[in-house]
Amino acid sequence: MLGAASIVSSLFDRRGYFAHRCARAWSWLILKTTRVRVTLDGLDRITPGTTYVFVSNHQSHYDTPVIFRSLPFQLRIIAKESLSRFPVLGWHLKRGGHLFVDREHPDREGILRRWRALLSEGLSLIIYAEGTRSADGHVARFKAGSFLLAIQAGLPIVPLAVVGTRQVMPKGRLRTEPADVELVIHEPIQPPTISQPTVHDAKALADRVHAVVAATVEARQFAAV
Repeated sequence: MLGAASIVSSLFDRRGYFAHRCARAWSWLILKTTRVRVTLDGLDRITPGTTYVFVSNHQSHYDTPVIFRSLPFQLRIIAKESLSRFPVLGWHLKRGGHLFVDREHPDREGILRRWRALLSEGLSLIIYAEGTRSADGHVARFKAGSFLLAIQAGLPIVPLAVVGTRQVMPKGRLRTEPADVELVIHEPIQPPTISQPTVHDAKALADRVHAVVAATVEARQFAAV
């Protein structure tokens, strides 16, 4: 029912506000029915109404419902281009304002224009900067492309550490297990003001954000192992 309502709403709501509310309700429902308990740490570190780039590690398909349910922001995801070709789903996500990136041939100028359009509408972005789900739960190095765009757009970056979703549904498994999960919100990081940022600048920022996220995941997920 939520999916149908979300799809129908996209015919009238090009900004995707109602669709996002449906996504938050779906997230609550899926977490509740699969007995995933989420502890939120650091919500007071971010300001309601501000546009952020939320950068998270990626352990499981459950990361998205955890983030959508926990953050009281209008969120849009940057996803790989192949998702846009799924029947109905791809069209629906595009109508809702989610961004798709061709990793082989990224149109950085076009993506930047869409980022700025989202900024004007008060929307925030979610990026899984590893590019794929982690096979072992450790945080792989972050890819620099999105950080270059963040520098160009001047948007504050909020590091997110998702801890424990791998116990719910790790990569390669469809069965779910009940678990306690944490979402840690870190202090926003303002990108450097650079008129013509380079890949080196983006990599430096990516490594800085990665260090924050990885330290939290290692401390909270693996310290007792």
